[in-house]
Amino acid sequence: MPEPVPEAKPAGDESATTELTGLFVEKPPDNVVAVAGSDVTIIAKVDSTTLTRKPTMKWLKGKWLDLGSKAGKHMQFKETYDRNTKIYTYEMKIIKVVPGDAGGYRCEVTAKDKCDSSTFEVSVESAQQEEQADILSAFKRADAGEDEGDLDFSALLKATKKKKRPEKEEPEIDVWELLKSAHPSEYEKIAFKYGITDLRGMLKRLKKMKEEPKHSEAFLKRLESCYSVEKGKKIVLTCEVVDPNVQVKWLKNGQEIKPSAKYVMEANGNIRTLTINKTTLADDAAYECVVGEDKCFTEVFVKEPPVTITKLMDDYHVVVGERVEFEIEVSEEGAHVMWAYEDQELHKDKDSTKYRFKKDGKKHTLIIQEATLEDIGMYHAWTNGGHTKGELEVEEKELEVLQDIADLTVRATDQAVFKCEVSDDKVTGKWYKDGVEVLPSDRIKMTHVGRFHRLVINDVKPEDAGDYTFVPDGYALSLSAKLNFLEIKIDYVPRQDPPKIHLDTTGNMVSQNTIIVVAGNKLRLDVEITGEPAPTVVWSKGDKPITETEGRVRVESRKDLSCFVIEGAERDDEGNYTICVTNPAGEDKAVLFVKIVDVPDPPENVKCTSVGEDCANIIWEPPKFDGGAPIKGYLMERKKKGSSRWTKLNFDVYESTTYEAKRMIEGVMYEMRVFAVNSIGLSPPSLNSKPFMPIAPTSEPTRLTVHDVTDSTCTLKWLAPEKIGAGGLDGYVIEYCKEGETEWVVANQELCERQGFAVRNLPVGEKINFRVVAVNIAGRSPPATLSQPVTIREIVEHPKIRLPRELRTKYIRRVGEKINLTVPFQGKPRPVATWYKDGQPIDPKMVNVRNSNVDSILFIRSAEREHSGKYELVLQIENMEDRATIEIRIIEKPGPPVNVKVTDVWGFNAALEWEPPKDDGNSEITGYTIQKADMKTKEWFTIYEHNRRTNCTASDLIMGNEYMFRVYSENLCGLSEEPRHSKNTAVIAKTGLVYKPNTYKEKEMTCMPKFTQPLVDRSVVAGYSTAISCSVRGFPKPKIIWMKNKMIIGEDPKYLMQNNQGVLTLNIRKPSTFDGGKYSCMAVNELGKDEVECKLDVRVATDPDKK
Repeated sequence: MPEPVPEAKPAGDESATTELTGLFVEKPPDNVVAVAGSDVTIIAKVDSTTLTRKPTMKWLKGKWLDLGSKAGKHMQFKETYDRNTKIYTYEMKIIKVVPGDAGGYRCEVTAKDKCDSSTFEVSVESAQQEEQADILSAFKRADAGEDEGDLDFSALLKATKKKKRPEKEEPEIDVWELLKSAHPSEYEKIAFKYGITDLRGMLKRLKKMKEEPKHSEAFLKRLESCYSVEKGKKIVLTCEVVDPNVQVKWLKNGQEIKPSAKYVMEANGNIRTLTINKTTLADDAAYECVVGEDKCFTEVFVKEPPVTITKLMDDYHVVVGERVEFEIEVSEEGAHVMWAYEDQELHKDKDSTKYRFKKDGKKHTLIIQEATLEDIGMYHAWTNGGHTKGELEVEEKELEVLQDIADLTVRATDQAVFKCEVSDDKVTGKWYKDGVEVLPSDRIKMTHVGRFHRLVINDVKPEDAGDYTFVPDGYALSLSAKLNFLEIKIDYVPRQDPPKIHLDTTGNMVSQNTIIVVAGNKLRLDVEITGEPAPTVVWSKGDKPITETEGRVRVESRKDLSCFVIEGAERDDEGNYTICVTNPAGEDKAVLFVKIVDVPDPPENVKCTSVGEDCANIIWEPPKFDGGAPIKGYLMERKKKGSSRWTKLNFDVYESTTYEAKRMIEGVMYEMRVFAVNSIGLSPPSLNSKPFMPIAPTSEPTRLTVHDVTDSTCTLKWLAPEKIGAGGLDGYVIEYCKEGETEWVVANQELCERQGFAVRNLPVGEKINFRVVAVNIAGRSPPATLSQPVTIREIVEHPKIRLPRELRTKYIRRVGEKINLTVPFQGKPRPVATWYKDGQPIDPKMVNVRNSNVDSILFIRSAEREHSGKYELVLQIENMEDRATIEIRIIEKPGPPVNVKVTDVWGFNAALEWEPPKDDGNSEITGYTIQKADMKTKEWFTIYEHNRRTNCTASDLIMGNEYMFRVYSENLCGLSEEPRHSKNTAVIAKTGLVYKPNTYKEKEMTCMPKFTQPLVDRSVVAGYSTAISCSVRGFPKPKIIWMKNKMIIGEDPKYLMQNNQGVLTLNIRKPSTFDGGKYSCMAVNELGKDEVECKLDVRVATDPDKK
């Protein structure tokens, strides 16, 4: 049981407060006054500087009601810890105080072997004190019948008169005293004078007031003020009445309780009990025991079992307007779950549909229909046995341009197509030409398919040239491109004109000979060619010509135009492409470099290098292939292990390959992945990192002390850290350094798992500082250091043998048993222990001895009788010594007695005598066992056990028999192995006895036949064998005759007749309808006859299918 701590001294001044001897440094006030409807907070503070472990606080109401089970919307509990002052602060907050919260409370703090408690009272006052003083407040009736509800006549009063004449308020307060002392005939006059119009209500209240002084002494012991019970358990309410014969009634919330299997009412003398079996939340109510006019009250609180959270809440990352569903699973169906945003509890509001709460068995879901930036934060879910939280991150919608509009150069009557791609397929927009909105027509078409927006202009005309712009609706963003009209001029051309390649450098070319294509997109390169006669065009990649006119990579030829097309560009399409045109007048050649750009490969080797309490450092390697475009940076995501929901960690591109992830939950396993970003887009995600757990080092070890010091060692002891955290504790590192130096030396090569360590090989006489560091997976904790250095010097202590209690008396063991004696001792420096037997040093061949710093062990593998004797342990330190003596006796079974003989025989008795055995087995003889045997049967029977004398008398021997005897000797080990037989025998002589047998009278057994079991009528199915039976008695044995319809049944093989000890059976084999009739059985002997009969009905079986 915890050791009680003295209560603190009264806080009369500051000096008294600092001298508190209890655990509390600040107690709740003795009386707390709360206003109904408001919140009240009670605070208690505990000093933990002298405690070995974290204290535990309980808040109680009454004697036993633990308020921890009532935590929720009405009651909240909070705990904080100040590391500097090592003071724990505990708060109990009552939300919207109601009158039922009034009463006695107690806060109780315990810490291992210490405890302390403080009691206080909470009283509740009405929020409107002035109205309580108004007598008419008792006569307000609203929304009820004539005799029901509250009375309301406030409209008859004028509040201004009260303010003008406050001196007249005094008579109104004393009106009830005036009515109590007045004659009933004056009631109406007084009521009219003071404005009371409801006379009936006034008389009812006055009657109750007059009955109040009546008190009944019906109870010797009333019910407790309150009871507490766990849900599903049984509770017994007990009270004691004065009259043992009086009848009591039990009420629940004012309604009488009827006896049932749930409610068991018992009366035992003056004791009255109400037992409530298998309590539920419905049993949480007020109970009364009524005896006549007297009552006693109590309140039962039913505590729900703790509901744990089996599936934790996930983090969410969404954009504005998306739906959010926080889902958890609890251990029980129908459990109450409280949702909170930051520190604010969430409720279902009829006027608002922002939050929805959904229950599906053990699943509970918080739904946010449309997330906004105001919803960013931490969301919590609480049960009475668990807590989880999840973070919601909301980002604004940002429209990303995946493909921009490209400039076009188009000839007359050709088709111009402007195309762009944005990240949101729901976004609409408008097209503009030179700032004027473009409207659809027969020639101009605008389409929107998924993320793609297109503007198609057929039969291009010169007036279509200009700047075209696409503006998405709702975004401050615009995409622009230019349409160039290519005019065809007809000049005089000689008959032979050398071929000429006209490259368009305004399109996809970043330079005159380089074209960049995004992987997966289509490349169409239209090259204008001139020359007379029409030149021949050859495209080639490297040295390989391209001749295909169909397929993914192809060449299309038109008049004065050669088109090179790559459908769905791939990385292998990158390289130098040559176009060569020739005619009789000459040739022209151009070289183009097609560069394929793509999203980069995923980053590699994502791993966690270090962790903190709520953070982790992540590193990775850049992707092997950057996609042909420089890497702009990286995007990181994380998720809880086992979850499928990833949370973004950064919205802006992060350039470094090292990242510190924050805002994690300690003790939860996480995984990370990284995306690489270039100008083309986002890479696939990297492989998930190995799971890691944010953890922090422990706090420093506590209570570091010096346990022992010798000339070369120092033994330290300490306690575990106050805060260990989710990373656990792997062990301790012990370090030391000489006073005045700064270099610390590690004393243990491997982690020490115990809370104690002996540091060895220390220099004698030096002053050494010591410190201990706790280590876990997160690293080293702050060190715990001794307040002052330790001088390495042996402490001399007198030798002292601590002889165990069982060795202070004679130590007895049997031959062959193992002897292992451990004798602890103390003394410094290490004492020298020496054993002696009977004054001589012990023989190491017979006895083994093993000595240590703190004890000496004497060991005998198999004890023999020669090991018996007095053993002395001598403990010496220099000229000081201590001695202890142990007497050991080894015993075995004794030998048999000597000279067993029969000394006398008389009547049916024989006297025996013998002498003690020569070998007593090294133990005192405790008795003898004597047995006898008849010389005829030679079977031995014990006649005496544990006989302590060396003689005995054998009695009740049988006349005419000769007996021999044997005797066993007995000691602590048991009986001797062999008995000693008597040298002579005892003969019991016969005397003249005559046997006169009684005359035998034969009993008359004859009787006439009589049926004890008659035949029974039966109905059987034709074709199925049957039997009828009866039973008969009679002597001499009667003759049995079976008959059918009064005709004797002969030797017909259809019938089988049996008689078994009077049980008669007639078996009929496969009867037909002709076998039906009356069957009788007759039994006849010389004394008479008897007959029984039955009716046998044989019916034909019918087939139910034919019906």
